[in-house]
Amino acid sequence: MQESADYNVKKTSPVTSQANTTPINLIIPNDCIGLRLDLALARLLPNLSRSRLQTWVRDNRVTVNDQLANTRQKVWGNEQIQIKPQYEAADSDKYIAEEIELEIIYEDDWLIVINKPVGMVVHPGNGNWHGTMLNALLHHAPQLKHVPRAGIVHRLDKETSGLLVVAKTIDVQTNLVRQLQQHLVKRNYLALVLGEVIQDGVVDAPVGRHPTQRTKMAITTKGKPARTHYKVLEQLTGSTLLQCSLETGRTHQIRVHMRSLNHPLVGDPVYGGKPKKIAPEAAGILTNFSRQALHAKQLELKHPHKQQQIKWEVEPPEDMETLLQTLRQFE
Repeated sequence: MQESADYNVKKTSPVTSQANTTPINLIIPNDCIGLRLDLALARLLPNLSRSRLQTWVRDNRVTVNDQLANTRQKVWGNEQIQIKPQYEAADSDKYIAEEIELEIIYEDDWLIVINKPVGMVVHPGNGNWHGTMLNALLHHAPQLKHVPRAGIVHRLDKETSGLLVVAKTIDVQTNLVRQLQQHLVKRNYLALVLGEVIQDGVVDAPVGRHPTQRTKMAITTKGKPARTHYKVLEQLTGSTLLQCSLETGRTHQIRVHMRSLNHPLVGDPVYGGKPKKIAPEAAGILTNFSRQALHAKQLELKHPHKQQQIKWEVEPPEDMETLLQTLRQFE
């Protein structure tokens, strides 16, 4: 039986200064039999580009059963692969480390779990080049400049709060990306939606870029598969508190899926709606909430090195807690 651990704390952990020098060790699985080595490595290391992997092979940084590899050789299963990455400081060249406080829930030599506040952008871009979580991570753990995207594995929208996991090495990042792809990472959100949701359910609908409004996402046949489970937690005035669980992690997935049910998130500036058939005072409270009422409350995964299931949980921030308590007073 696998050991498990639960964490429900709010604290800042010490910085770990271990250098990211660990080689990547792999064993070729049966589903890669017959593939060229570079294609097999690209499948097994989805967070690394094929061109980068080919470069490492050409630079004699990859061995197959202790023999130097070449990109065109084929693999036949059970080969032992070792990669000695050539770490480029791509992130440090492109982005600046900034001393920004992070609420760190858990940290060890392999990963960091962060409670992201409302208003923090996870990754620089689109006019947000400073003050992001990536900038903060590069200051907190400088070795992350050697890991793609400073170890960020998944993201939350700027105005969504809650739990995120960050990998401190490339092999841990690869492990976590594969767990996400295989739906092994459990992510549960609190979502306050408009209207009365009667029963639990699931939305299974592909999500992709909106065909005409490029800043929005939409349910579209050209989108990627997306599946959201939702469970009714509490009925409130003009709204329902749901637990939403992701099988996939598409951009704006919960927001788009809830909109498709005609139950958009309270406060959502992009996909939202207006309260219906409730007292004006309660309607005003729902309408005036300044962001989408969405919080990543629970995160569970298999620790890449300790090989145990670990679960973390954090309560919603003050603005969402206050909103819920205010709505309960109308009951």
